[in-house]
Amino acid sequence: MDRVPRAPARAAYEVMSLVARHPALAMPAARLRRHGELVSPSTDVVIEGYPRSANSFSVAAFALAQGWPEGGRGRIAHHTHAPAHVIAAVRAKVPAIVLVRDPADAVLEFVIVKPALTLRQALRGYLRFYEPLIAYRSGFVVGTFEEVTADLGAVIERLNRRFGTSFVPFEHTPENVQACFDAMEGYWSGLVGTGPALERFVGRPSALREGWKGDLRDRYDGPELTGLRERARLVHERFAGLNGSTR
Repeated sequence: MDRVPRAPARAAYEVMSLVARHPALAMPAARLRRHGELVSPSTDVVIEGYPRSANSFSVAAFALAQGWPEGGRGRIAHHTHAPAHVIAAVRAKVPAIVLVRDPADAVLEFVIVKPALTLRQALRGYLRFYEPLIAYRSGFVVGTFEEVTADLGAVIERLNRRFGTSFVPFEHTPENVQACFDAMEGYWSGLVGTGPALERFVGRPSALREGWKGDLRDRYDGPELTGLRERARLVHERFAGLNGSTR
């Protein structure tokens, strides 16, 4: 793991994850940091989730299915990892997909990417992303990690039914999936290089990353995180149970 200044990174994350539920604060902050692509009048769809929840794959696959070049730049709003972004989309009546993954997998992978953070912080961040969205659940569809990585087309079809859109469903052929993986790997290798650094970041299956998660799992399952872990489990079950419906 990289050596990073822990205290400033932890303090910054606490502030950002608290601000992230308020569109009036989070949207300008994301714009200033150039963090993700924000919803705008030209946006066709918003795709958002807690980090490590198949965000990059979903964006790449959605754009590929539509035939949109450059990953749907300007047409897909994504990767702010802020609930405020989803709230802004709902208020603007822009079609939105909220991605959700089992908190153990998502949190462990996020701490691998952000080693300055504690597991407790990452779990709080998971809750701070999803809990504010419960009140807006009729304004988006949900795609679980298992579904979007195996049948994103079904999620897109639910999006079409919910919003009256006509997006082309993604076909999970080996060729299409590999094209998405290649695009993701090309992006991250250009930023961090290859080898272990790439395996930390790139959003495709990685045996090396699974090993790192195994090293952290005992700490995640420890008694000191029981309360947060149970809250996160219940939130995940609630979102997964929505399955894109408007209940």
